Amino acid sequence: MATPKLSNDILDFFKQLEKNNDRDWFNAHKKEFKNLEAKAKAAYKYIYEALNKHDVVDGFKLFRIYRDVRFSKNKLPYKTHFGGAFSRKKPELRGGYYLHVQPDDESFIAAGFWEPNKEDLLRIRREFEQDDQEIRAIINAKPFKSVWGDFVGDELKTAPRDFDKEHPAIDLIRKKQYIFTKKYTDKEVVSDTFLEDVNASFKAVRPFFDYMSDVLTTNLNGESII
Repeated sequence: MATPKLSNDILDFFKQLEKNNDRDWFNAHKKEFKNLEAKAKAAYKYIYEALNKHDVVDGFKLFRIYRDVRFSKNKLPYKTHFGGAFSRKKPELRGGYYLHVQPDDESFIAAGFWEPNKEDLLRIRREFEQDDQEIRAIINAKPFKSVWGDFVGDELKTAPRDFDKEHPAIDLIRKKQYIFTKKYTDKEVVSDTFLEDVNASFKAVRPFFDYMSDVLTTNLNGESII
């Protein structure tokens, strides 16, 4: 499988779009955008196929360029980036991957749990309340931490209802999202090795996904619920 490459043309287009974010300009350059979008889709497809060599990913989606402005104060019609998500095979595999390509060194990848539903969030919190040693060992292991760093995402200022605010694992329990991110410069994005690095970084998150999948497919007694 030949490795596609993201070009400077993609970043340059989004820089121009940021300065001319209106329908007239976009329509005049729509053919150019469609060509660049096709190249981006090839890159996302490459990641999808690479992921399936070490995981089971049942689909990917490159999000549309059009913004939903109905409930937003920002009425600009177009996004100035490519974003795409890769979903793991449910119900036994949990978590997801995301690749974001944006100029001015704003590109990044992410992995984890963006919007866990109410039941999953409570199950995760109860697991950490019961035992936080295993998750800490995973996320603090040098091969993992050197790639992904620390958790990011929304969290409560205090303890969730029915949890002790003095619990030793309250730093984990109060989180509403369990996400890791890794940033890239423009130079890195257009390099020959970018997509290979993205795939290798996604592969490095696997111990976390394996652990969380086990948690979310069992009860607190370790009995399967699927």
